[in-house]
Amino acid sequence: MALTVRSKAALFKAACMLAFGLFVLSKAAWVALAGGVSETQSLALTMGLVAFAALCVNVGVAATLYAYRNGDANMQSVWLCSRNDALSNIAVMLAAVGVFGTASAWPDLAVAAIMGLLAISSSITVFKSARHELAHPGVSS
Repeated sequence: MALTVRSKAALFKAACMLAFGLFVLSKAAWVALAGGVSETQSLALTMGLVAFAALCVNVGVAATLYAYRNGDANMQSVWLCSRNDALSNIAVMLAAVGVFGTASAWPDLAVAAIMGLLAISSSITVFKSARHELAHPGVSS
């Protein structure tokens, strides 16, 4: 596809990443402020196992896409999402250990906030690359 089409797709993806990050941050803040912290130690094992299984898949995908991490904005967004997914899986496994060890959901909420910020940061990177490509077609960012 033409660079402009790929750049516009990257802008859309960046907007989705931004929306996801804002949603995760908002949800974590809401749960923390509303006192709805109801995670238990029994959920920690499930959290950890699912995160480990997802990590195995996401590391494979991220490794495959590593060579394209500095490509156009669209490829950069795909790489960032894959990398973020793998990092999020590791963070969720750490949160599961924290939830299990403390019998509290606070480790999970802290990880959710970090994941939300990571998504927002990545969306800004993709927005900048895509806007640069649209403003300067034919010039790599």
